[in-house]
Amino acid sequence: MRRTALLVSAALLTSLLPLAVARAADDPPPAPVDRFEGEVPFASPPENGIFTWGSDTDDPPTLRLSPRDDAPEGDQVLTGSYDISGYGGFTHDFAFAEPAHDWSAHQGIRFWWEGQNNGKKVAFELKDGGANGEASELWTTSFTDDFSGWKQIEVPFTDFAYRTDYQPVGGIDHVLGLTEIWGYAVTLPVGAPGRFAMDGVELYGKADQSLRAAVTTDSAVYPVTQGRTATVEVTVATTGSAPIDEPVTVAYETAGGTASDADYAPLKGEFTFPAGTTSGATRTLQVVTRKDRTASETAETIPLKLTVTGAKAPAATPQVVIDAHGLPYLNSELPVKKRVADLLSRMSLAEKTGQMTQAERGAVGTGADIAADDLGSLLSGGGSTPTPNTAEAWAKMIDSFQLRAQATRFQIPLIYGVDAVHGHNNLVGATVMPHNIGIGATRNPGLAQRTGAVTAAEVRATGIPWDFAPCLCVTRDERWGRSYESFGEDPALVESMETVVQGLQGARDGRDLKDDDRVLATAKHFVGDGGTAYGSSTTGTYTIDQGVTTATRAQLEAIHLAPYKSAVDRGVGTVMPSYSSLDVVGDGLGPVRMHARADMINGVLKKKLGFDGFVISDWNGIDQIPGDYASDVRTSVNAGVDMVMAPYAYKDFHTALVQEVRAGRVSEKRIDDAVSRILTQKFRLGLFEKPYADTSGASKIGSAGHRAVARQAAAESQVLLKNTGSVLPLRKAQKVYVAGSNADDIGNQSGGWTVTWQGASGDTTPGTTILGAMRRKSARLTYSKDASEPLTGYDVGVVVVGETPYAEGVGDVGNGHDLELSAADRAAVDKVCAAMKCAVLIVSGRPQLIGDRLGEIDALVASWLPGTEGDGVADVLYGKRAFTGRLPVTWPKSEAQLPINVGDAAYDPQFPYGWGLTTLTKVPEGGAATLEALGAAAGAAERAGADATGRALVTKARLIVQRKGITAAFAKPFADADHLLLTGHYGEAVRKLTEAYRAA
Repeated sequence: MRRTALLVSAALLTSLLPLAVARAADDPPPAPVDRFEGEVPFASPPENGIFTWGSDTDDPPTLRLSPRDDAPEGDQVLTGSYDISGYGGFTHDFAFAEPAHDWSAHQGIRFWWEGQNNGKKVAFELKDGGANGEASELWTTSFTDDFSGWKQIEVPFTDFAYRTDYQPVGGIDHVLGLTEIWGYAVTLPVGAPGRFAMDGVELYGKADQSLRAAVTTDSAVYPVTQGRTATVEVTVATTGSAPIDEPVTVAYETAGGTASDADYAPLKGEFTFPAGTTSGATRTLQVVTRKDRTASETAETIPLKLTVTGAKAPAATPQVVIDAHGLPYLNSELPVKKRVADLLSRMSLAEKTGQMTQAERGAVGTGADIAADDLGSLLSGGGSTPTPNTAEAWAKMIDSFQLRAQATRFQIPLIYGVDAVHGHNNLVGATVMPHNIGIGATRNPGLAQRTGAVTAAEVRATGIPWDFAPCLCVTRDERWGRSYESFGEDPALVESMETVVQGLQGARDGRDLKDDDRVLATAKHFVGDGGTAYGSSTTGTYTIDQGVTTATRAQLEAIHLAPYKSAVDRGVGTVMPSYSSLDVVGDGLGPVRMHARADMINGVLKKKLGFDGFVISDWNGIDQIPGDYASDVRTSVNAGVDMVMAPYAYKDFHTALVQEVRAGRVSEKRIDDAVSRILTQKFRLGLFEKPYADTSGASKIGSAGHRAVARQAAAESQVLLKNTGSVLPLRKAQKVYVAGSNADDIGNQSGGWTVTWQGASGDTTPGTTILGAMRRKSARLTYSKDASEPLTGYDVGVVVVGETPYAEGVGDVGNGHDLELSAADRAAVDKVCAAMKCAVLIVSGRPQLIGDRLGEIDALVASWLPGTEGDGVADVLYGKRAFTGRLPVTWPKSEAQLPINVGDAAYDPQFPYGWGLTTLTKVPEGGAATLEALGAAAGAAERAGADATGRALVTKARLIVQRKGITAAFAKPFADADHLLLTGHYGEAVRKLTEAYRAA
């Protein structure tokens, strides 16, 4: 029956729906937002409409408008079903082309929800301010589905909190103004299939001043040296910045805390902001502290309680903190080891386990839990940025968190970490380097170190002292979605690129870590993450990432472990275990998650290799260990994990670890070892002396000097695979036709881990696209993305194709991805290459299968993911620099060949590992006799320890040999020669190249 018919039976109505609250006489009538009667279409921005979203292809819910007899409003309701592994939900965005909506007259928003009584939280979000619904501030709240049947959910606007994670763009003003609303979003529960129904979204009630006016303080914590005065600014502000209509009274009093009356002059009183006061007006309070006769003390707190009438009070009570002083650990003249021992001896179990706990910035909000839970570390997940996403905002945010840590009795600073895996890639406007796969293609360890140094300088200038990089994975199967995070498939190549550790950290002994342009590095992911077998993953829809690596002990040490030995020798400060499992043949353990492998973390990494830094888990990495949470905690910590990344479960981890220690299942000795390792790095970084951001280097972020390094790296990463008729380099006088999906897309050429975790197509960050750089080189250029413009009258075509961004297992082949060019890219290649001489550039994180089109392509370039400096690509296209890059991985003929790697017994690739033609003006001449002579000279150089000479001789031999055609008999010794070159066997490398020459 219809809703109107239900009104006949009051008893029946009461059983189905809560009684509506009577509307006050002066309340405005409810304002409908969505009735779900078909007035709002399913459509994507910039149109007015409802659309779905999710973390991967199967996470967006399925939506429909369904006729329902019991619809609370009208005839239809919005219904949906979902099965979400990552995140997913739906949004109603108002049209971009129309003005934003003004909701400021109302008290809140309400809607009908059909409860399933599943106990799950459902997040509800408002989009406030900004240019449009996808460029606005996000304000969030939630309700729990702990009821059955229809219920009207009422949410006053005061319940919404500013969302501190995953804001889509730089912020507006951090105030829920309500005068420019662009829509709302619903985030659905994860972990189990579900369904929902929703109806009648509307605004209700009347706004009053206490809903739109707030009293704030300029800080939550005010550290002060004993005997000095702390100044607290109290501000009144309103949404929309209107003057206050009624007086706002603030009563203040210093009360409670750990400081006594002898430590400060008590303060008590009251003041009023009169009606008409402008938004942003401030009053000042001063708390005077006193010197005492105690030579050494821990920090003492003085809470300043504020009682507000007529507006919202501050979210947290501000605290004045009298700094700790006179304690040995605070003496920077003492050796780090003594400082650590002194501090450790004073700490409680809760304080120690707090140091072992890392939370996500978005989970701690403004940071009150930092002091409450004695947290030792925070991180930004991929795309978790302050608003606005600027260097200044990063520094301000991290300083605010560090201030919170100053309210603990030992004032142990936080160590803040971020995934700066190819530059400070979370920061809009930072210098974005080529991904590691491109750095490996450069074969230039010195350049790798310079990219690390630029990254470190830009990261530290925003207040961040810790980088979760470099990835030392040895990628062995290009179907892996993380292939581009690797320097290559050869452990010798990965080891040679570990100069990036010195670029990040400086000297091997850690003495440079305190400098304002250095950060703590992280070797990840220990160990074997690049060797997982296709089909072995059990994580969601992943096919290979986080799967199982099966190896003999000898294979493990030779391929996957070798780079970590080098990293430890280089003094790397932290190591991160892999999500993947390791199955060592013959050890009888079967596949074991790396976070649980005590034999590898404690036994190999710490004892055998002598690693003296600390081990940080991956994001929720311990959760994948079989067993309950308490078991996960004790297993991982006992295995040697020193700090656990528990982004949103940090309280659970902290509590569980304390309980495990008290129960005797984790020893206090193990806790002390972990905390000592963490504190050692904090002291080395100089955080106790300088916990706040040193922004003196901020002006260099994205600077011409830094971008010049990225430009050189992009140029040297370009690998020329084919160049029939010397199509490349281009000449400025030529008339050039440019096409392809990746020619003019800064997001695509930067790849995943750029501004957001997965990256995105489009103008995500400032930089120069390949097309933009080519236009600077030539005025005779036409661009047609799909090659639909006329194709006649051109000297040469350049088609830039490849992949769109992805990260981790989301990019696994078989998880919505493959190694084939898209249909549009194939069509562009076919059109252009059929009409003129053509060069094809493949912008991708891994090889693409191009064999069926190789005959029609005159020149082929592996461009990898060059980052923001497209000028580097144009430099080699137009001959300003020569092509010198070499393949860091084997380029297969077909997916059936995978995995295929240098050293395989059967080896018949499209292009072998180490392949890379050059456009040097003088390519060496010669034949077998020349190679024999080069081999003898290379052997002599090897014996003499003349590495530069040996490398030059092998390079000369390689360029001679590359003039031959590639066959299976040629490819294997050619690839082996590159491995021998990297391991310093110069004479044998030339002999292998000679073998390839003769085989061809």
